[in-house]
Amino acid sequence: MSSYNARRVRSDTPLLQREINGRPITYLDSASSSLPPRPVIEAMSRYYELRHANVHRGVYQTAVEATEVYEGARVATGRFIHAPKGDAEVVFTKNTTESFNLLAKSWGAANLRAGDVVLVTEMEHHANIVPWFQLRDQLGIEVRFVPVTDDFRLDLSDFDHLLDGVKLFSFTAASNVLGTRNPVKELTRAAHARGALVALDAAQSVGHQPMDVVDLDVDFVCFSAHKMLGPTGLGVFWTRAEILESMPPFLGGGGMIADVRLDGYVPANGPTRFEAGTPPIAETAGLTAAIRYLEGLGLENVERHERALTTDALARLWERFEGRVRVIGPATSDDRGGVLSLDVEGVHPHDVAQVLDQFGVCVRPGHHCAKPLMRRFHLAATARASFGPYSLSEDTDVLLEALESAVTMFA
Repeated sequence: MSSYNARRVRSDTPLLQREINGRPITYLDSASSSLPPRPVIEAMSRYYELRHANVHRGVYQTAVEATEVYEGARVATGRFIHAPKGDAEVVFTKNTTESFNLLAKSWGAANLRAGDVVLVTEMEHHANIVPWFQLRDQLGIEVRFVPVTDDFRLDLSDFDHLLDGVKLFSFTAASNVLGTRNPVKELTRAAHARGALVALDAAQSVGHQPMDVVDLDVDFVCFSAHKMLGPTGLGVFWTRAEILESMPPFLGGGGMIADVRLDGYVPANGPTRFEAGTPPIAETAGLTAAIRYLEGLGLENVERHERALTTDALARLWERFEGRVRVIGPATSDDRGGVLSLDVEGVHPHDVAQVLDQFGVCVRPGHHCAKPLMRRFHLAATARASFGPYSLSEDTDVLLEALESAVTMFA
């Protein structure tokens, strides 16, 4: 039984007890990195205090326990995303970016040839663009883009033609700039009908709504622990077991081998063939705690709460700042998440963010690692506010107060 209450989540989150410039912190940068609750921090501390040892190596008690922590996180992650074969399909990486590099440099390099097409969208994070450009330069593949409409959604008017010759369609579930949530099932059906595999960037969706890889019917999923109340330095790559077994290793070294001789090597079976070297063990303890915490909240409840906050914030921004502050993203909360990219008329986003900081408001100014999308809308940067499970309507109150100061100061 879920017992979701945003104020309780807030009280569980130590960083939100801080003051900035003499004011309670108003954390509105969850799209960049969400805040870990106390159970996550405690789980990582317990690992270091009681179980710190390397995994898959020692046979002494703490080493066995450390391995159980690490592999237990793989089991928890498989359950969390409803992986058909559970932990056998979950690979741990450093972050979403490394997961996409694994996809491109392992599956892509082994399966794509000159002239093959990878289709992405104009709203992608650089992590889902640059590795494909690198493969283009190495192999001669074509990288094609689905455009974005003036109302901040994918332009699917020519989608069937764009799918011609596509081997992989790789796209984001939710834009980290626009907040737009894409119709994953619809896009996946269309791509599969044309014989393409589908990779999903779930970084901005996995901690904000339920994730079921079977229901979505995608072939690859990439996301990060720090976007879902977990620690930094840990990412997840998922694919079906039969695909994973056919992929060559991405990195070489200890931990990813079954055998090494003077004339060659044999890689390990399963996910560990992609996990060379000492992995982020403490971080997996944190990920397991984050998963349990989110499961306790109920992601349907988190989604509903953040949608209500977004609906309220959009309405109040429009009412108070019509013509002075523009939200770069869909105007309603339909098919969008709690990401509000703000363009304050005549004020650079970095100046906006500095004024907001004086009120204890944390937002992110910049291009958000999505320069093609910024160029699409003739922007250099935005000041992005984003909600998390601990966000309250009072956060929007402070945001509006601080924005009023910024607008007035630079008028």
